[in-house]
Parts: sequence; C-alpha cells; structure tokens
Amino acid sequence: MHDVHLTEPAVLTAPTWIARARAHRARVRVWTGPHKERRSRREKHPVYDFLFQYYMYSAAKLEAWHPNAHEAVADSPEARELFRAPAYQTDDGAIRRDPSALTEVQMEALRENLHVLEATQEKPPNFGCFGVHEWAMVYRGHDIRHAEIAPLRLPQKEVDAFVESRPVACSHFDAFRFFAPEAKPLNHIDLEWKTRHEMEQPGCIHANMDLYRWAYASMPWIGSDLLWDSFELATELRVLDMQATPYDLSSLGFEPVRVETPEGRSEYQSRQRAFAARAEALRSRLIATLESVLSPSVPSENPALQ
Repeated sequence: MHDVHLTEPAVLTAPTWIARARAHRARVRVWTGPHKERRSRREKHPVYDFLFQYYMYSAAKLEAWHPNAHEAVADSPEARELFRAPAYQTDDGAIRRDPSALTEVQMEALRENLHVLEATQEKPPNFGCFGVHEWAMVYRGHDIRHAEIAPLRLPQKEVDAFVESRPVACSHFDAFRFFAPEAKPLNHIDLEWKTRHEMEQPGCIHANMDLYRWAYASMPWIGSDLLWDSFELATELRVLDMQATPYDLSSLGFEPVRVETPEGRSEYQSRQRAFAARAEALRSRLIATLESVLSPSVPSENPALQ
C-alpha cells in the first residue's frame, strides 16, 4: 500500500456519469459489436482483428466506462455496483479511485508504462520507413498470413524487389520479429527484445498504435476518455498500416497506399506525420495522467524505469 494522492476530484452526479457511460458504450459498440458478430461466425478480418487479438483487452472491458483521473461519481447503489474496491473507495458521498490500494507490482507496472511513454516522446520522429515492415514479413513468400481473404496485389517477385530496393528502417521490435528470416538482415536498425522499448520513436505508426496498449494497461486509473481516444487513433493507424501492405484489400473496401511508388510514399508519409502529431498530444496526456496517479510515489528501484 502507498501514500499516493490525486488532485481532489470533481464529483459527477448520477445523471451526468450515467449519460457519459452510455455514450461511451455506444461509441465503443460500433467496433465491438461487429467484432463479436464476426467472431460468432468464425470470420476473419485482416484489418480489424488486430485491434482485439494483438491488443489483448476484451470487448467487455473496453465497453465499461470509468471516470477520468480527476473525477469521482456520486455515491449510489448503482455506482457501488460498477465502481468497486480495491480500485475505488466510498467517502463522504462520493466514490473515487484509491491509489493507496495499488500494490507494489501494480505501481511498478504503471511506472513502466510511464517510462515507455516518456522515452518514446523524447526521441526525434523518423518518417522514412514507409510501412515496409509488412512487405518484409512476406518477403520471398514467407508467411502470407491473409492470403485466404486478401491475396497479394503484386507478383511475389515485385514484392521482393521492392524490399530489396529500400533502406529498411523498422524501429518497432514487435513488427521486426515477424520479418521473413531472409529480410531481417536487411533492416538497418539493430533490434532486440531486451532493448525494444528504448528503440521506440514517435513517428512509428505501431508505436503510436501502442498508445492504446499503454492506456488499457493503465486502467482504471486513467479513465475511459483517454482509453477511447487511444483506441480510436489505433483504429485509424491500423487502416493506414494495412493500406500500405502488398495485400489486396479492395474486397473489404480499402484502397491501397502504393508505397512502391513515389506518390504512394508521399501519401503515406503525409498521413504518418498527421497521425504522429495527434499521437504526440495523446502521449502527453497519458504521461500527465500517469504522473498524477503515481506522484508522489517512491521512485522505482528498477534502473531501466528511472
């Protein structure tokens, strides 16, 4: 247990928080509803499944609403049913989060989330990758994962030639590890599991998608507004990520961003920069919120997180 305090929260009346919870659930179900339907039919979606399978946060948890870090809710039987100990406590007619209930393991996890966000934010962005990571994954016919739904839109020889023609510059380990074995030596950045977080940079679309990961890993302490904003950005980034692949997704309504052409690379980079600007603002909000939760906690004993 730790002596940790947030700024005295504003107390939301029952009509206010119930309306916000319903609005949150409605906007989230635009995504979770179709996902559940596809799953019931055992139907795959090469673009959107990633948001629910790679990111291991359940649809039910995403739909559940939590107040922002600086907010509490008025005490009521309905509120007590939803906002329970140990994360929440009831005090003086309000239900608020109780950071003193965080265990040392939970505190360390939040510190790690904060460390990754801060380390990424401090680096200069690189906008020169052009989404070649997905091409490197299917280099020389290796693991064409979506072939049954979305075949390659170019002959394999042209895919291979494009990979070989580019300075492959992937900084995201979790993309690099899926490269074809023959493509890994082509990457100009040395990536390892143990240093994966130190290599993240704020221009990377996967690092920016991962804001959703750090958001849900920090729930319920940061609140559902930040969680939703992170998820929403991840959905848009995932679309660009897959539009820039060598897969033909036209049957699903996605036009390719042809990064094998100068025009396509220009479009990719322009959209990547715009997303990075949004991600920078969102990352700053996540950092500030986590700092408010953790302060004035005892500094971590893990040197990597200091």
